[in-house]
Amino acid sequence: MLHTYSGETIRFEIKYKNRTTIGMTIDSYGNVEVQAPKKTPDERVLQVLEEKWDLIQQKIKEMKDRQQGLQKKVYEHGENFLYLGNSFPIKIFQDINLTQDHVVFEGETLHIYVKLLEDERIKQALKRFYYKQCKSLVEKSIASYQNKFKEKPRSIRISDSKTTWGTCDSRRQLTFNWRLAMAPREVIDYVVVHEMCHFVHLNHDRSFWRLVGSIMPDYKDKENWLALSNWKMTV
Repeated sequence: MLHTYSGETIRFEIKYKNRTTIGMTIDSYGNVEVQAPKKTPDERVLQVLEEKWDLIQQKIKEMKDRQQGLQKKVYEHGENFLYLGNSFPIKIFQDINLTQDHVVFEGETLHIYVKLLEDERIKQALKRFYYKQCKSLVEKSIASYQNKFKEKPRSIRISDSKTTWGTCDSRRQLTFNWRLAMAPREVIDYVVVHEMCHFVHLNHDRSFWRLVGSIMPDYKDKENWLALSNWKMTV
């Protein structure tokens, strides 16, 4: 079926099932499926679609972008980079008197100040920005959740891991991936809570996940965000 709302049209499929509420799923290709109780009027289905229209459009775009794959970044005005879960354009300023290339988040733009207009300098300035922001964000999150734990971390380090978002060793030394600065704050909180739970349980047994769930009941939503978005968390 097709439905047009707010000047946009989506195609969706309805499946009637033995259920009491209307739900929907969007697959990895951006196809929308609505699951509705038997004998649900079409008008009610369309009403629910319109109530969730913006979210549906966002998810469809995310899935289609993911299917197209990661496009190589260009380091010029207007290119978008993730920060705290949202995409922001960059604006580049050259100043030959600079002693250190750096990035400042101003308003809705990432301002990049470099001595020379070179792609690698811009890229490295962005990475330093994310490293610094990640350290600050992680430390604030740890402080926020510290009352849930008896033990405190012995050290906090930011890394360039290609395989993990965070780690905790037997000495309570925490390491976090700098790319976390690109994630929403609540996702950063989840990774922090996950690693701090290793103060109590070093493995991932049922007791570990019960502890995580007791502190953050919706932690699976955060894991899902990372699973769907990790491919675009890059400079």
